[in-house]
This record gives sequence, structure tokens and C-alpha cells, in this order.
Amino acid sequence: MFECPGASTIKAPTIEIIKCPKCGVETELFTDEIAIKCDECGTIVSRVADLACVKWCKYAKECIGEEKYNELMGGQDKNNRQNPEEV
Repeated sequence: MFECPGASTIKAPTIEIIKCPKCGVETELFTDEIAIKCDECGTIVSRVADLACVKWCKYAKECIGEEKYNELMGGQDKNNRQNPEEV
């Protein structure tokens, strides 16, 4: 069975350590999360999520599940997909 390599960090998240931009405390952020509140100072710590394949792949919702798909896509136009290979 084909397993999409682009969805591996979404389907089986791992922990990333990211420093808070305000106080410098290391925070744990899972690879399927976009932001988290710093436990020390309350600042929102975020990273750029790699959602490239989720944005354009017609199988994304089926691949990672509807709930996670909707969470990651937020208010983005789900019909405005663009395959980077077609640009």
C-alpha cells in the first residue's frame, strides 16, 4: 500500500523544540501543530508548518483524516489548490 511521505509528520507527529521569541524558554511543539502558548511568559510560539502537500493534493483529506485536514487548513480555501509541479 502506498504511504505518502509528505504526511508522515502529520499522521505520526514528533516533538520539535522551539525557543520562545520573547523569553527564550524552550517549548515543545508537535510537528502537526502550528502554534503553542509558552508556559513561562504566555507568548504564542509558532513555526511555519510544512503543509505543502495538504494544500494541493486531492487525496489530502483521505490521507490524514478529515478532522486533522480541517484543523490544518483552517479558514483557507480548500478548493484553491495548486500543485507546485504545475506552476
